Amino acid sequence: MSKGKIVSIHSFRGGTGKSNTTANLAAQVALTGKRVGVVDTDIQSPGIHVLFGLDETKMGKTLNDFLHDKASIREVGFQVGENTGDAEGRAKLAGKNLWLFPSSIRGREISQILKEGIDFNRLNEGLQSTITEFDLDYLFIDTHPGLNEETLLSIATSDILIIILRPDNQDIQGTSVTVDIARSLDVPNLLLMVNKALPKYDFQTIKNDIESKFNAPVAGILPLSFDLADNASQDLFSLKYPDHAWSTALRGVASAILALE
Repeated sequence: MSKGKIVSIHSFRGGTGKSNTTANLAAQVALTGKRVGVVDTDIQSPGIHVLFGLDETKMGKTLNDFLHDKASIREVGFQVGENTGDAEGRAKLAGKNLWLFPSSIRGREISQILKEGIDFNRLNEGLQSTITEFDLDYLFIDTHPGLNEETLLSIATSDILIIILRPDNQDIQGTSVTVDIARSLDVPNLLLMVNKALPKYDFQTIKNDIESKFNAPVAGILPLSFDLADNASQDLFSLKYPDHAWSTALRGVASAILALE
């Protein structure tokens, strides 16, 4: 692979499990020996840092500092493989090449972004320089749900776009809009992922229905899981419970990403 691939993870509506999925996919790809970055561009409501054991006290420089020219992208990168903490799942990432580029959780910095907006040229420059400066194979972007400017930017610069939806009519309608936009922006690879499917459903039927509706491949169907909810973002679920049905399905999505080389 000549240049790192940008993988955007998106959902039309909130609550689809986007951050959990992004963190776990990035971790699974890093476990295969790839150099992986994760950027939280959900600057209005950041959250993915929690899954990597970061809070306001442990967070150093953030994407917000980069956007306001107060830090280089090199200073923002948090090396997860050297800072796994005491969580059982994250401990499996020790020595792996995985960097997190977090957004600030400080209220005043979030309000500043809400008030002043985002410099999209600067954000795009940041995404591209993470790939070159850290020599990444994959850069995963956790996007803001819905469609706004930074989401459209990340979709437009994606090599791979994964749209997460629940088997729910509101999600399906919204996904239809996102798929149309992705196609108009000529995203090279579009994958769908169904999350929170009730285990009583026939997953093959869901897969067939959604693939025929959107004319796009479904890379995985992940079951609704009380165990995942019980984990409460304290650890990377697929690393802590590798044999769980949710983890197995998620690894299938990671394999689909790796297969697109």
